[in-house]
Amino acid sequence: MTTEKAPILAINNIEVIYDHVILVLKGVSLEVHEKGIVALLGANGAGKSTTIKAISNLLASERGIVTKGSIEFEGQNINASNPADLVKMGVVQVMEGRHCFEHLTIEENLLVGAYTRKEGRKSVQESLEMVYNYFPHLRERRKSQAGYTSGGEQQMCAIGRALMADPHMILLDEPSMGLAPQLVEEIFEIVKKLNEEQGVTFLLAEQNTAVALRYATYGYIMENGRVVMDGKASNLRENEDVKEFYLGVSDGEQKSFRDVKQYRRRKRWLA
Repeated sequence: MTTEKAPILAINNIEVIYDHVILVLKGVSLEVHEKGIVALLGANGAGKSTTIKAISNLLASERGIVTKGSIEFEGQNINASNPADLVKMGVVQVMEGRHCFEHLTIEENLLVGAYTRKEGRKSVQESLEMVYNYFPHLRERRKSQAGYTSGGEQQMCAIGRALMADPHMILLDEPSMGLAPQLVEEIFEIVKKLNEEQGVTFLLAEQNTAVALRYATYGYIMENGRVVMDGKASNLRENEDVKEFYLGVSDGEQKSFRDVKQYRRRKRWLA
């Protein structure tokens, strides 16, 4: 008898409150297995970014706090972990909006990502070369100030900087935001290659459901701070409700996800 391997990340029934009164996440649970690509999907305001920040412990800067539930990474509770300690553990977040250091060059930005590493210069240089191999655009622009590069190059720089920390898991928050469709495809292709060749696990929050479900292995759909549906990405792509609400394949008037039978059934468990 074979037992399923424990997930690398397990979120158990968490609630998040902002400003002591605003309940944003209402009992969110999800799992991410090692070497998977898991997508958090849903409209703007559904709670995707808040879930990502709850994992990386960046809620405090926005007056947010996890008030219930637990978050475990590799079997260890990380609810109270310092964000810098999480990086050392192997959890790195790529922020929404990229957040490169505009006054630094692309290469300097990448090297910043290696600040927690204890290995010598040779190991860091090998990682830098790996990043340039996956992102050849960055090699060409490595001496350019990040603030003068395109949005796509800055997104590549932000992902490359995360890779420099030698992570086990990367949290990607809205990687397609503000990018042309061709660049979005290019970045997701690189994410897929990093997953397959380097074994990096990804949890990504993404509004572009169609692209995310093509590259993800598993998906969670959020609405109003709850997970309303989850499943293998291949199954979600074929689900009629997902097609109607998130993929734009519909003949009738758009409704809320709350109107579908599957959500109403699940709501009894969420109440």
